[in-house]
Amino acid sequence: MSSSRAALHVLLLTVIVSTVPGVQRNTVTPDRGTTLNISTTQVRGCKVCTGAGGSRQCTTSLLLKDNKPVQVEFDCSRPQDVFSVEVVRNIECSTKSCSSHIIQADSGSLPLQDFARRFTWNLNASALKAFKIDFTSVGLRQINASERCPDRHSYTIHALQSSGDVAVGTYCRTGPIRSAQILNQGSFAVEVPAGQKLQNGRFDVSVGEEIKSLAKITLTLPKGTSSAELLSPNYPGSFPDDDVMEWYFQVPDKHKTTVELLKLTQPLCRKKDTEVVYQSRGGPSSGLRLTDTQPQREGNFTLTLRNCEMDRSRAGSPGLSLSLRVSTSSQVSCKVDVSKMEGLSLHIEKRRSASDCQMRVNSALRERITVTSNSELTFQHCLPEDVQVTATRVIECRQLKDCSKTAVRLSVPLLPPCLPAPLSSVTWTLRPPEHNTVELTAPAGNLKQCLPGQRCNDSFIIKMTEDDGTTVGRYCPNGVIQKVQVHTNVSVSVSGTLGGKATPVLYAKMKEEISERYIFSVSPKRDAPALLASPGWPEGMKSYSTVSWIVTVPPKMEARLMFANLSQPKCGNRHTNIRVQRVGWLEEDYSRREDETPEEEITVSASFYLNMSNCMPERGQFSVITKISLQKSTNRLLTIILSVVASLLVIFVIVLVVVCVVIRRKKKKLSQQVSIYNPNGTIFLPGQNGFPETRHDNDEHEYASIEDTLVYTHLLRKGEEIGVSGDFDTYQPFTGRMDSQRPLVSKDSIADDRQASKQPFSISSQQAPPLPIRPLSHDQRLVDNVIYQGEGQSDEERSPSLGPRLEPEGGN
Repeated sequence: MSSSRAALHVLLLTVIVSTVPGVQRNTVTPDRGTTLNISTTQVRGCKVCTGAGGSRQCTTSLLLKDNKPVQVEFDCSRPQDVFSVEVVRNIECSTKSCSSHIIQADSGSLPLQDFARRFTWNLNASALKAFKIDFTSVGLRQINASERCPDRHSYTIHALQSSGDVAVGTYCRTGPIRSAQILNQGSFAVEVPAGQKLQNGRFDVSVGEEIKSLAKITLTLPKGTSSAELLSPNYPGSFPDDDVMEWYFQVPDKHKTTVELLKLTQPLCRKKDTEVVYQSRGGPSSGLRLTDTQPQREGNFTLTLRNCEMDRSRAGSPGLSLSLRVSTSSQVSCKVDVSKMEGLSLHIEKRRSASDCQMRVNSALRERITVTSNSELTFQHCLPEDVQVTATRVIECRQLKDCSKTAVRLSVPLLPPCLPAPLSSVTWTLRPPEHNTVELTAPAGNLKQCLPGQRCNDSFIIKMTEDDGTTVGRYCPNGVIQKVQVHTNVSVSVSGTLGGKATPVLYAKMKEEISERYIFSVSPKRDAPALLASPGWPEGMKSYSTVSWIVTVPPKMEARLMFANLSQPKCGNRHTNIRVQRVGWLEEDYSRREDETPEEEITVSASFYLNMSNCMPERGQFSVITKISLQKSTNRLLTIILSVVASLLVIFVIVLVVVCVVIRRKKKKLSQQVSIYNPNGTIFLPGQNGFPETRHDNDEHEYASIEDTLVYTHLLRKGEEIGVSGDFDTYQPFTGRMDSQRPLVSKDSIADDRQASKQPFSISSQQAPPLPIRPLSHDQRLVDNVIYQGEGQSDEERSPSLGPRLEPEGGN
């Protein structure tokens, strides 16, 4: 199989992404011969699911092997915080060749690029043989497993022994390690953090030697003074029991090498002893105890670390672990070409006066060397920790018309490798004309401010300071700050791992005067909040100084501002002020002084200015960190319209209810009027529903009260005897129509009926029937409480039974 066909393309994905709240779906198609493992260490919480309907399965891990598309769904909104992805490929080696090479190539899988990823190659050699991985193209250096590489790509080598898996070491790019040989079986892996693309690269794999150790690491030490640190396998854990590890050092001519054993822990041994064995090619070997002074050597040599058969049954037995420092030195001549220095001056300073380091420029011994022109330097017995190398440049102009019309590149220079130490920092001092401004822009990726909760993990840090040493801020790449404008002299320092960068760190240009002391142009990202600190943070802003952030908000988005870590002083003169104003608007959205209570959160619907100004503090300081996050905007006009419509609807409902209540009350009042029979032909009053009731059905013949005169009508039965003619004082039964048949109604009576209906019918209990007319002979006044009887009647006839007499209420 050819190496090009067997190359690991890491992960070829056909991705279809669809999102709903709390769910992320991907369609994943692994490359042929590749195993994709999505897993998490959390037992509960977010899960990865496949299938649909009854075949749907959700677990904490998913293994994909076939070259077929698979619908993968995560049941949480941010699975990249929980899950990690591992891509595995196998390489088989025969006695003569291996099936493929290690090729790093990221196919651009956008969804999975947000996950922490590990790319692993499992390698198998034939019995008693080793496989060899060649790192000559880049070189590696060993680090502690807890450390991180500047480019955030960590390489690990493991050896698989009968006793278990052994971590040979963790490595970063750029170092003296040229190859690694692992006996029989092992693996090579590169770990990439979430959100970062895998760097392209290739490491050749071939059949190695017949080694008798766990692994063999080959290092090529550079000319001049250098040092390398190596760690025992499984460090800081114990080196495997009764095992062997080899390092082979290729040393330049006329160089001496010194080995130091540091951070040594020794085990309790049952058989054999721990030792270090040195052997030069073709020469005898010499073994030393770990506590012995290690000799200085010249030329190439092999260093072998042997462990004993440890007694791990005893309490407190630590096992074997150590760190090796290998240093080379000689008198080295070094020529510096200033034409490649980008206008910078080179400064080389001796840091330790007690060291044996000797520095000469043009044969003259110096403790500090400044290189401004082509010079020949000589270094003898100088280690990297003995020397500090820095570079500086001053960029200034008297008038704006004399300044460069194009932006000046601020780039890290390429230095010759013969220098005893790498470049530690580069500083540019920018001095604009009076009342003018320095403008700094990032070439790509913008700048991120180094703050708690927003740390910089990149290989270098950019620090901006004013002439008096006041810090403007510390920054690194890949942020939201597009441009920085400072209305004063400013120094820009770059420090960290500086190996000479092809692209500039920043562009600098002199511009016209600005209204504020500092202006930052910011473009927040949609997927992550941005933190912006006031100049000088964590110390306060300068007295009377001002700063403005011009924040660009994308369309259909709005910004949410929160002021964290706000520190306000007691002002002696003027006031501090925090103001927010949308671009193009006259009125401010927010304004607070130090003596006013700030709001916890502000929402701004468009691009805006965030302005701050300091007072003259009596005590305390003015500093603040602003957190800006983007979210989808709400249609405020639509919200207002809907609010007005809802209010009108509520008012309409209230009015409707009131009207209904009033109408119901009026109907109830009208329903209390009684329709009565009219013998003149009117059947019922207008508004009365239904036909009139018959006498049998209604209660017209029933009385609620009867006049006293009617109660005593039995005394007047013989009206003729007492001079009364007629019986109009007695109750007359109703002689009208008794059936329910509807009488005929004449048209002429309709008007009279309607007029009569307007007069409600009522019977007055206050008007009694007229008294009967009595003859004069019988004109006798009745006495209260006396019953008058007719002559010739018995008591029974005279006094019919009226039942027991009821006393009037109240008594006497």
